[in-house]
Amino acid sequence: MHPDISVGVIGDFDPSLETHRATNITLQHAADFLAIPVKVTWVATPELEHAPADTVLRGFHALWGAPSSPYRSMHGALAGIRFARACGWPFFGT
Repeated sequence: MHPDISVGVIGDFDPSLETHRATNITLQHAADFLAIPVKVTWVATPELEHAPADTVLRGFHALWGAPSSPYRSMHGALAGIRFARACGWPFFGT
């Protein structure tokens, strides 16, 4: 049994947006194909503006920059992306 892969999605989840629902579905499909459990957690951009991004994001195995802007906090979204780039964290942006 593989341990859960934890993916942090940097963005402001809105269930009415097809792209947000598709992000969750896509990650689950990939995990199912690889037979690896995945835990997807959406990280609201204001949270990254008010707390150090590394403190919030370091617990994830990989990060995904959510589609559909504008973000509630562009500063927070950029802080998350900056963390991934500076620390060499696996990151996928859409």
